[in-house]
Amino acid sequence: MFEANPLSSDCAALYPGAEHACVGVSLFNGYFTADRLTRLVAWTAEHFPEYHFFVPDEVAVYTLEALGYPAARAKQKVHRQSCHVHNKIASALRVLGVPDPERRILGIARLRTMPDYRELLREAETQLESDPAFRAAAYDASSWVLQGKTGVAPDSEALRLAVRYLLAEIPLFAGSGLITGNPRSMFVYHQRVPFLRRFFDREFAFRPRVGQGFLVVRDSVFAAAGR
Repeated sequence: MFEANPLSSDCAALYPGAEHACVGVSLFNGYFTADRLTRLVAWTAEHFPEYHFFVPDEVAVYTLEALGYPAARAKQKVHRQSCHVHNKIASALRVLGVPDPERRILGIARLRTMPDYRELLREAETQLESDPAFRAAAYDASSWVLQGKTGVAPDSEALRLAVRYLLAEIPLFAGSGLITGNPRSMFVYHQRVPFLRRFFDREFAFRPRVGQGFLVVRDSVFAAAGR
């Protein structure tokens, strides 16, 4: 079973009426076991008429490089893990009898072919340069991720790399519905990220598009364990 909680009051106004979900599935994340991912796919298909699974695949290289991996080694690890995660999602969709499961999966290469993704990415990059509050929050979020893995504060070069991963994700947070052609969409993830709480509370000039929400969906067993 899964517990679903909107991230903000605006998000709550969209759910459960939103017709589309975009589920984030991270690389190198032990939460997404094969069993849990299979159940999450089934839960998503049960609760939303339309859905996609977002895999921030090739941009995970930036995080690994920020952690000190040589570029070639980072690309090798990311390629292997990307194939593994894509295959797990596709297999879970096939179990449900979903035809052409690959079309439900949004990797970075596919997203770059979508005009609305590219436009939202340009907006996010512009805001990073022009909005001090947005920039500080984005760097804080990237620092939080890196410190969670190393236990130490990252240097400026590591942050410069890591924030590129976040920038690649932001268009989906801001407009997964716009990108996929759905008027109302919930981005789904299992963690409450402080940056996203501020983003969906509309604290920055760059804001979620109309009809865009965020849903925290966690395995009830995982949540009960306080993890």
